[in-house]
Amino acid sequence: MRHSARDAAWLGGRTIFFVALLAILLSQHIMANATVEVPVLGAIRENNQGVFNVMVLNWDRLSSPDPMELRWGNRRIQVKEVGLGSIERAFFYAVEHTPSVRLTGLLTLYGASYAPLSSDGPSAGAVMAVGFLAVLRADPIIRGIALTGTLESDGRVGPVGAISDKVRAAGREHYRMVLIPQGQLNDPRWDLIGLGMQLNLTIKEVGTVQEAYEIMTGRRF
Repeated sequence: MRHSARDAAWLGGRTIFFVALLAILLSQHIMANATVEVPVLGAIRENNQGVFNVMVLNWDRLSSPDPMELRWGNRRIQVKEVGLGSIERAFFYAVEHTPSVRLTGLLTLYGASYAPLSSDGPSAGAVMAVGFLAVLRADPIIRGIALTGTLESDGRVGPVGAISDKVRAAGREHYRMVLIPQGQLNDPRWDLIGLGMQLNLTIKEVGTVQEAYEIMTGRRF
């Protein structure tokens, strides 16, 4: 089919219009939703290699429910009761530290893994707090940085076990940094400095969720 110069100009104008309209619609969709991927490190009894999971948090910023509803999107990660408690505490910590954000709509958690796994329970508390804060603030989490540690009531990152197993799990995913609780880098149970050199990753202590958040997002708390 042939077009005249006038037709070509008209078609070109319509193309520019629809591209602009698509860009507006996409920007509105992005503004209406926020999604972050949270790396969760765990340990298993079968070996010392640890496990690596990803929790995807998606906030659909609807006007209702009001207040926001937190729900599971699938069952790829089976969370024990103690793990649910740590996730709940992480969520309420994030809510308390985002007072200016209108918290309505649906916040859905998806567990992305190769097979159903059990979460590590309390040791995922700190990283889930970072994840909830990031999705509520619409800050992306930088890929390649993981965190393990409990969430203490005052926002401190509390001590955990099997850190070397979790570091190995992060290493398999080619992560470049693992954040661990303050005071555990030189724990005599593990040679974490040597393990970090072996896996070509940095192991860094953090004292608070705020400190971890700023490292994992590159944004001020």
